Amino acid sequence: MYIFDVALRFRYIKNLWNTIIDYFSQIKGLFSTFNLIDLVDIIFVAVMLYIVIRILRETRAMQLIKGLIFVAALYFLVTFLSMGASSYLLRSVFSNIIIIIVILFGPEIRNILEQMGVGAARNSFRKILSSGYAVEINEINKTIDAAVKACVDMSDNLVGALIVFEKETMLGDFIESGTTLEAKPSKELIENIFYPKSPMHDGAMIIRNTVISAAGCILPLTKNPNISSSLGTRHRAAIGLTEQSDAIVVVVSEETGHISVARNGALKQDVSSGELRDILTNSLISSYSGSNEGIFRRMLRRGK
Repeated sequence: MYIFDVALRFRYIKNLWNTIIDYFSQIKGLFSTFNLIDLVDIIFVAVMLYIVIRILRETRAMQLIKGLIFVAALYFLVTFLSMGASSYLLRSVFSNIIIIIVILFGPEIRNILEQMGVGAARNSFRKILSSGYAVEINEINKTIDAAVKACVDMSDNLVGALIVFEKETMLGDFIESGTTLEAKPSKELIENIFYPKSPMHDGAMIIRNTVISAAGCILPLTKNPNISSSLGTRHRAAIGLTEQSDAIVVVVSEETGHISVARNGALKQDVSSGELRDILTNSLISSYSGSNEGIFRRMLRRGK
Protein backbone atom coordinates (compact mmCIF):
# COMPACT_ATOMS: atom_id res chain seq x y z
CA MET A 1 0.00 0.00 0.00
CA TYR A 2 2.84 2.37 0.88
CA ILE A 3 4.59 1.65 -2.44
CA PHE A 4 1.31 2.34 -4.26
CA ASP A 5 0.92 5.74 -2.53
CA VAL A 6 4.51 6.67 -3.39
CA ALA A 7 3.90 5.72 -7.02
CA LEU A 8 0.79 7.89 -7.19
CA ARG A 9 2.60 10.85 -5.68
CA PHE A 10 5.52 10.39 -8.05
CA ARG A 11 3.15 10.30 -11.02
CA TYR A 12 1.38 13.43 -9.77
CA ILE A 13 4.66 15.31 -9.37
CA LYS A 14 5.81 14.14 -12.80
CA ASN A 15 2.56 15.32 -14.44
CA LEU A 16 2.79 18.63 -12.62
CA TRP A 17 6.38 19.10 -13.77
CA ASN A 18 5.44 18.31 -17.37
CA THR A 19 2.60 20.84 -17.17
CA ILE A 20 4.97 23.52 -15.90
CA ILE A 21 7.47 22.74 -18.67
CA ASP A 22 4.70 22.93 -21.31
CA TYR A 23 3.51 26.26 -19.88
CA PHE A 24 6.95 27.84 -20.06
CA SER A 25 7.47 26.36 -23.53
CA GLN A 26 4.31 28.11 -24.69
CA ILE A 27 5.52 31.39 -23.16
CA LYS A 28 8.88 30.96 -24.89
CA GLY A 29 7.13 30.33 -28.19
CA LEU A 30 4.99 33.41 -27.68
CA PHE A 31 7.97 35.70 -27.07
CA SER A 32 9.86 34.22 -30.01
CA THR A 33 7.23 35.71 -32.34
CA PHE A 34 6.79 38.94 -30.33
CA ASN A 35 7.57 42.12 -32.28
CA LEU A 36 7.21 45.89 -32.07
CA ILE A 37 3.66 45.88 -33.48
CA ASP A 38 2.56 43.51 -30.70
CA LEU A 39 4.01 45.88 -28.11
CA VAL A 40 2.21 48.87 -29.63
CA ASP A 41 -1.00 46.81 -29.74
CA ILE A 42 -0.76 45.93 -26.04
CA ILE A 43 -0.03 49.53 -25.04
CA PHE A 44 -2.95 50.82 -27.12
CA VAL A 45 -5.40 48.34 -25.59
CA ALA A 46 -4.12 49.11 -22.06
CA VAL A 47 -4.52 52.88 -22.55
CA MET A 48 -8.02 52.48 -24.01
CA LEU A 49 -9.10 50.26 -21.11
CA TYR A 50 -7.67 52.78 -18.65
CA ILE A 51 -9.60 55.64 -20.25
CA VAL A 52 -12.86 53.68 -20.32
CA ILE A 53 -12.48 52.63 -16.67
CA ARG A 54 -11.70 56.22 -15.63
CA ILE A 55 -14.85 57.51 -17.30
CA LEU A 56 -17.01 54.69 -15.93
CA ARG A 57 -15.67 55.27 -12.40
CA GLU A 58 -17.41 58.64 -12.51
CA THR A 59 -20.78 56.92 -12.74
CA ARG A 60 -22.73 54.28 -10.86
CA ALA A 61 -22.07 51.91 -13.78
CA MET A 62 -18.98 50.75 -11.89
CA GLN A 63 -21.29 49.03 -9.41
CA LEU A 64 -22.93 47.14 -12.30
CA ILE A 65 -19.51 46.04 -13.54
CA LYS A 66 -18.70 44.65 -10.10
CA GLY A 67 -21.97 42.73 -10.23
CA LEU A 68 -21.09 41.26 -13.65
CA ILE A 69 -17.66 40.23 -12.35
CA PHE A 70 -19.34 38.47 -9.44
CA VAL A 71 -21.71 36.64 -11.83
CA ALA A 72 -18.71 35.59 -13.98
CA ALA A 73 -16.89 34.22 -10.93
CA LEU A 74 -20.05 32.38 -9.91
CA TYR A 75 -20.31 30.87 -13.41
CA PHE A 76 -16.75 29.51 -13.25
CA LEU A 77 -17.46 28.08 -9.80
CA VAL A 78 -20.64 26.21 -10.77
CA THR A 79 -18.95 24.98 -13.97
CA PHE A 80 -16.00 23.67 -11.96
CA LEU A 81 -18.40 21.88 -9.58
CA SER A 82 -20.32 20.42 -12.56
CA MET A 83 -23.62 21.96 -11.44
CA GLY A 84 -25.63 21.37 -14.61
CA ALA A 85 -28.75 23.48 -14.02
CA SER A 86 -26.85 26.47 -12.63
CA SER A 87 -24.27 26.29 -15.45
CA TYR A 88 -27.03 26.24 -18.08
CA LEU A 89 -28.75 29.25 -16.52
CA LEU A 90 -25.58 31.34 -16.30
CA ARG A 91 -24.44 30.19 -19.76
CA SER A 92 -27.70 31.61 -21.13
CA VAL A 93 -26.86 34.96 -19.55
CA PHE A 94 -23.35 35.11 -21.01
CA SER A 95 -24.48 33.98 -24.46
CA ASN A 96 -26.34 37.32 -24.69
CA ILE A 97 -23.75 39.39 -22.84
CA ILE A 98 -23.29 41.90 -25.70
CA ILE A 99 -26.99 42.76 -25.72
CA ILE A 100 -27.03 42.95 -21.92
CA ILE A 101 -24.04 45.32 -21.87
CA VAL A 102 -25.62 47.62 -24.48
CA ILE A 103 -28.89 47.76 -22.51
CA LEU A 104 -27.25 48.29 -19.11
CA PHE A 105 -24.51 50.68 -20.21
CA GLY A 106 -26.19 52.55 -23.05
CA PRO A 107 -25.88 56.01 -21.40
CA GLU A 108 -22.31 55.29 -20.30
CA ILE A 109 -21.25 54.16 -23.78
CA ARG A 110 -22.64 57.38 -25.24
CA ASN A 111 -20.90 59.38 -22.49
CA ILE A 112 -17.56 57.70 -23.25
CA LEU A 113 -17.80 58.58 -26.93
CA GLU A 114 -18.84 62.17 -26.16
CA GLN A 115 -16.02 62.72 -23.67
CA MET A 116 -13.45 61.26 -26.06
CA GLY A 117 -14.72 63.69 -28.66
CA VAL A 118 -14.19 66.73 -26.43
CA GLY A 119 -10.74 65.69 -25.23
CA ALA A 120 -11.41 63.61 -22.12
CA ALA A 121 -9.22 60.87 -23.55
CA ARG A 122 -6.31 63.27 -23.90
CA ASN A 123 -6.74 64.53 -20.34
CA SER A 124 -6.92 60.96 -19.05
CA PHE A 125 -3.66 60.11 -20.80
CA ARG A 126 -1.96 63.11 -19.21
CA LYS A 127 -3.07 61.95 -15.78
CA ILE A 128 -1.33 58.63 -16.33
CA LEU A 129 1.95 60.53 -16.16
CA SER A 130 1.01 62.77 -13.23
CA SER A 131 2.82 62.25 -9.94
CA GLY A 132 1.58 62.15 -6.36
CA TYR A 133 -0.99 59.78 -4.96
CA ALA A 134 -1.90 60.35 -1.34
CA VAL A 135 -4.49 62.71 0.01
CA GLU A 136 -2.89 63.92 3.20
CA ILE A 137 -4.72 63.12 6.41
CA ASN A 138 -4.03 66.71 7.48
CA GLU A 139 -6.15 67.94 4.56
CA ILE A 140 -8.96 65.56 5.51
CA ASN A 141 -8.91 66.90 9.07
CA LYS A 142 -9.10 70.46 7.76
CA THR A 143 -12.08 69.53 5.60
CA ILE A 144 -13.86 67.85 8.50
CA ASP A 145 -13.12 70.80 10.78
CA ALA A 146 -14.51 73.30 8.24
CA ALA A 147 -17.66 71.22 7.70
CA VAL A 148 -18.33 70.70 11.42
CA LYS A 149 -17.87 74.39 12.29
CA ALA A 150 -20.08 75.46 9.39
CA CYS A 151 -22.80 72.97 10.38
CA VAL A 152 -22.76 74.22 13.99
CA ASP A 153 -23.16 77.84 12.85
CA MET A 154 -25.91 76.96 10.37
CA SER A 155 -27.66 74.92 13.06
CA ASP A 156 -27.64 77.90 15.42
CA ASN A 157 -29.01 80.18 12.68
CA LEU A 158 -31.58 77.67 11.34
CA VAL A 159 -29.97 77.52 7.90
CA GLY A 160 -30.64 74.30 5.98
CA ALA A 161 -27.72 72.40 4.48
CA LEU A 162 -26.99 69.13 2.69
CA ILE A 163 -23.31 68.09 2.52
CA VAL A 164 -22.16 64.86 0.82
CA PHE A 165 -18.77 63.25 1.47
CA GLU A 166 -17.90 60.90 -1.39
CA LYS A 167 -16.12 57.67 -0.50
CA GLU A 168 -15.53 54.66 -2.77
CA THR A 169 -18.71 54.89 -4.87
CA MET A 170 -18.22 57.57 -7.50
CA LEU A 171 -20.88 60.29 -7.65
CA GLY A 172 -20.06 61.78 -11.04
CA ASP A 173 -23.70 61.61 -12.19
CA PHE A 174 -24.82 63.77 -9.27
CA ILE A 175 -21.85 66.15 -9.51
CA GLU A 176 -22.81 66.90 -13.11
CA SER A 177 -26.31 67.93 -11.96
CA GLY A 178 -24.88 70.86 -9.96
CA THR A 179 -22.48 73.75 -10.42
CA THR A 180 -18.80 72.79 -10.57
CA LEU A 181 -16.67 74.60 -7.96
CA GLU A 182 -13.45 72.59 -7.38
CA ALA A 183 -12.67 74.71 -4.32
CA LYS A 184 -10.93 74.03 -1.03
CA PRO A 185 -13.59 73.82 1.70
CA SER A 186 -13.69 76.44 4.42
CA LYS A 187 -16.25 77.34 7.05
CA GLU A 188 -17.00 80.65 5.33
CA LEU A 189 -17.39 79.15 1.85
CA ILE A 190 -19.72 76.39 3.04
CA GLU A 191 -21.92 78.90 4.90
CA ASN A 192 -22.03 81.22 1.87
CA ILE A 193 -23.12 78.38 -0.41
CA PHE A 194 -26.03 77.49 1.89
CA TYR A 195 -26.97 81.09 2.63
CA PRO A 196 -30.76 81.25 2.00
CA LYS A 197 -30.43 83.79 -0.82
CA SER A 198 -27.65 81.87 -2.56
CA PRO A 199 -28.73 80.28 -5.88
CA MET A 200 -27.17 76.95 -4.80
CA HIS A 201 -28.54 76.71 -1.26
CA ASP A 202 -31.37 74.30 -2.13
CA GLY A 203 -29.16 71.59 -3.59
CA ALA A 204 -26.45 69.39 -2.15
CA MET A 205 -22.75 70.10 -1.83
CA ILE A 206 -20.51 67.18 -2.82
CA ILE A 207 -17.00 66.95 -1.36
CA ARG A 208 -14.54 64.69 -3.16
CA ASN A 209 -10.92 64.18 -2.06
CA THR A 210 -11.05 67.18 0.35
CA VAL A 211 -12.31 69.46 -2.44
CA ILE A 212 -15.81 70.90 -2.88
CA SER A 213 -16.43 69.40 -6.30
CA ALA A 214 -19.88 70.89 -6.90
CA ALA A 215 -22.85 72.52 -5.19
CA GLY A 216 -26.54 72.77 -5.98
CA CYS A 217 -26.55 69.07 -6.88
CA ILE A 218 -29.77 67.07 -7.20
CA LEU A 219 -29.92 63.84 -5.19
CA PRO A 220 -32.40 60.95 -5.48
CA LEU A 221 -35.15 60.78 -2.87
CA THR A 222 -35.57 57.62 -0.85
CA LYS A 223 -38.36 55.26 -1.88
CA ASN A 224 -38.56 53.65 1.55
CA PRO A 225 -42.24 53.79 2.61
CA ASN A 226 -41.31 53.45 6.29
CA ILE A 227 -39.55 56.83 6.46
CA SER A 228 -41.21 59.21 8.89
CA SER A 229 -43.51 61.76 7.28
CA SER A 230 -41.93 64.45 9.46
CA LEU A 231 -38.70 64.29 7.46
CA GLY A 232 -38.29 66.90 4.74
CA THR A 233 -36.80 66.77 1.26
CA ARG A 234 -33.21 67.24 2.45
CA HIS A 235 -33.40 64.27 4.80
CA ARG A 236 -35.13 62.10 2.20
CA ALA A 237 -32.47 63.00 -0.37
CA ALA A 238 -29.70 62.17 2.12
CA ILE A 239 -31.21 58.75 2.81
CA GLY A 240 -31.86 58.17 -0.90
CA LEU A 241 -28.23 58.78 -1.88
CA THR A 242 -26.86 56.54 0.88
CA GLU A 243 -29.18 53.76 -0.30
CA GLN A 244 -27.35 53.85 -3.64
CA SER A 245 -23.78 54.55 -2.48
CA ASP A 246 -21.40 54.43 0.50
CA ALA A 247 -21.34 58.23 0.84
CA ILE A 248 -21.71 60.03 4.17
CA VAL A 249 -24.35 62.78 4.06
CA VAL A 250 -24.73 65.51 6.68
CA VAL A 251 -28.06 67.35 6.94
CA VAL A 252 -28.84 70.55 8.84
CA SER A 253 -32.56 71.04 9.36
CA GLU A 254 -33.93 74.46 8.41
CA GLU A 255 -36.89 74.04 10.78
CA THR A 256 -35.26 72.67 13.96
CA GLY A 257 -31.56 73.29 13.41
CA HIS A 258 -30.85 69.64 14.26
CA ILE A 259 -27.84 68.01 12.59
CA SER A 260 -28.37 64.53 11.13
CA VAL A 261 -26.04 62.03 9.45
CA ALA A 262 -27.15 59.52 6.81
CA ARG A 263 -25.19 56.30 6.17
CA ASN A 264 -26.13 53.04 4.47
CA GLY A 265 -29.75 54.12 4.06
CA ALA A 266 -30.16 54.96 7.76
CA LEU A 267 -30.46 58.39 9.36
CA LYS A 268 -29.02 59.33 12.75
CA GLN A 269 -30.77 62.48 13.96
CA ASP A 270 -29.86 65.27 16.35
CA VAL A 271 -26.13 64.56 16.62
CA SER A 272 -23.81 66.89 18.50
CA SER A 273 -20.79 68.59 16.96
CA GLY A 274 -18.52 66.11 18.74
CA GLU A 275 -20.50 63.14 17.40
CA LEU A 276 -20.43 64.62 13.91
CA ARG A 277 -16.67 65.08 14.05
CA ASP A 278 -16.18 61.50 15.29
CA ILE A 279 -18.43 60.02 12.58
CA LEU A 280 -16.68 61.90 9.79
CA THR A 281 -13.22 61.15 11.14
CA ASN A 282 -13.88 57.44 11.56
CA SER A 283 -15.55 57.15 8.16
CA LEU A 284 -13.17 59.21 6.04
CA ILE A 285 -9.72 58.83 7.57
CA SER A 286 -10.06 55.04 7.81
CA SER A 287 -9.86 54.95 4.00
CA TYR A 288 -6.38 56.45 4.13
CA SER A 289 -4.58 54.03 6.45
CA GLY A 290 -0.88 53.35 6.10
CA SER A 291 -1.42 49.75 5.00
CA ASN A 292 -0.56 48.52 1.53
CA GLU A 293 -4.26 48.32 0.72
CA GLY A 294 -4.68 51.95 1.80
CA ILE A 295 -1.79 53.05 -0.40
CA PHE A 296 -3.25 51.23 -3.41
CA ARG A 297 -6.66 52.76 -2.80
CA ARG A 298 -5.12 56.22 -2.56
CA MET A 299 -3.37 55.67 -5.88
CA LEU A 300 -6.67 54.81 -7.53
CA ARG A 301 -8.53 57.71 -5.98
CA ARG A 302 -5.75 60.09 -7.02
CA GLY A 303 -6.55 59.10 -10.58
CA LYS A 304 -9.98 60.69 -10.36
